[in-house]
Amino acid sequence: MLAVAAMLAVCVIGYLLMAYVVLPALWTHYEHQPGLRGRPMTTVTGQGIPGDPLNVGLVGSKAEIVKALRLAGWYPADPITLKTSIEIAESVLLHRSYPDAPVSNLFYDGRQQDLAFEKPVGGSADARHHVRLWMIQGFEFRAVWLGSATFDRGVGISHFTGQITHHIAADIDAERDFFVAELSRAGVLIQIYQVSGIGPTMSGRNGGGDRYFTDGEITVGVVRPDAVAQGGLPEVLPSPTPVELKNTIWSTVKNLLARLGT
Repeated sequence: MLAVAAMLAVCVIGYLLMAYVVLPALWTHYEHQPGLRGRPMTTVTGQGIPGDPLNVGLVGSKAEIVKALRLAGWYPADPITLKTSIEIAESVLLHRSYPDAPVSNLFYDGRQQDLAFEKPVGGSADARHHVRLWMIQGFEFRAVWLGSATFDRGVGISHFTGQITHHIAADIDAERDFFVAELSRAGVLIQIYQVSGIGPTMSGRNGGGDRYFTDGEITVGVVRPDAVAQGGLPEVLPSPTPVELKNTIWSTVKNLLARLGT
């Protein structure tokens, strides 16, 4: 009996070490951006509720980032005012086009987003691709930006506050990949790589109470100097082998759950 109990204790300790120490350490990597290590990887709402996780990054000056996004067909979001709030309501209710509709504010490092861009889907602001970006200083000779790219699937009521808000699609990795692919197709990126973000998350909740899931990686795109659009795809730098293995397992599990309708 004691031998069985001892074996069970060893198994439990082994599991805890593997799940909470070994694997997270193997999957955490900042080889391309060591300055990001230890930083928070989730935004917060104005009420301090955890918001959307960070899942994209860009390297370049503000002028280069703005130019690159415009070349990729994205619109800068209008500021939130009484006028723009009425206009976005009319867009949703009356199905009117509003490609540069405002987005709600999220906060990182104690400040709201420095840039917000969107790409409309359909004839109104009800559904849209959008990204918020924050400039992070001091990592290399070009500015580094961290951002959250999500897809607004429709307008509804926040599960946490009861306020009117956009609800996001749960697969934020798909939106991350869409955002980077858009910039790649526009020819404004010279390099792509990943660093660790929030980490693998199967059932997270954002500031509106919407569920999201992610492999936990941030995909970073390095913008060409002066954001000059050129032909050809950017160089893709590989992640460490344990991270590549984790992402493969994650993709397999996600596809299996999708087929099962979970």
